[in-house]
Amino acid sequence: MMEALDQAVDAVRSRAGKPDVAMVLGSGLGDYAHALEDAHAIPYAEIPRMPLSSVSGHAGNLVTGRKAGKQIIVMQGRTHLYEGRSAAEVAFGVRLMGRLGAETLIVTNAAGGISSELQPGDLMAITDQLNLTGTSCLIGPNDDLLGTRFVDMTEAFAPDLIEVASRVAGDLGFELKRGVYAGLLGPAYETPAEVRMLRTLGADVVGMSTVLEVLAARHMKMRVLGISCVSNLAAGLSSGPLSHQEVEETARRVQSRFRALLSGILDSL
Repeated sequence: MMEALDQAVDAVRSRAGKPDVAMVLGSGLGDYAHALEDAHAIPYAEIPRMPLSSVSGHAGNLVTGRKAGKQIIVMQGRTHLYEGRSAAEVAFGVRLMGRLGAETLIVTNAAGGISSELQPGDLMAITDQLNLTGTSCLIGPNDDLLGTRFVDMTEAFAPDLIEVASRVAGDLGFELKRGVYAGLLGPAYETPAEVRMLRTLGADVVGMSTVLEVLAARHMKMRVLGISCVSNLAAGLSSGPLSHQEVEETARRVQSRFRALLSGILDSL
């Protein structure tokens, strides 16, 4: 793991510098990278050992730039377990950004709404997560250079960052909802019975990403803020069949509000 990370760090350090904040932009949300000043994109294909994304809406670039006087590094798209990747590969990009020096991670995703309090187009701060993927990026020998063997996940998402995000949303004139994100393997959408199970377990939204990235970040002692874009209602709660096209369309519809929220958060950090 460290050999692979060192190769990737060596390949991008001169182009990325030391970032203050790292970001992961999910399905349909990658355009925020264009809001960075002096933005420079490094295709994943040019980074040794960096897994490539094959999913629509995930551009596959590591973008560096500045915003609100801070050096920002952005994953414009991610890879997923359902693409045939290992948990370590899914977490590789976050570990790379952490090794470059980022101490704060803002992770975003598009998710299906389970809670009756959520509607498509809502933005939600993730207060906690359920890792239901059946695996972990921490499996295997532990490298103490990344973090300790056993990771405390009591506050997987930093409460003070959630408060900052909520305050920014209020200043922008909308409510940032709060809830628990359930991460599943995919790529099939959940059945109505599975959605009922998830609701019983306490999930407010469900998706196919994020939970392993957060594990990797907390292992490296990065502070994490998670934002979900509710792109659709989960199976059994919506009026029609689910589709990735709907996910991307909803993300595009809230793009301006999403951009304003992230910019305001970076201003306030």
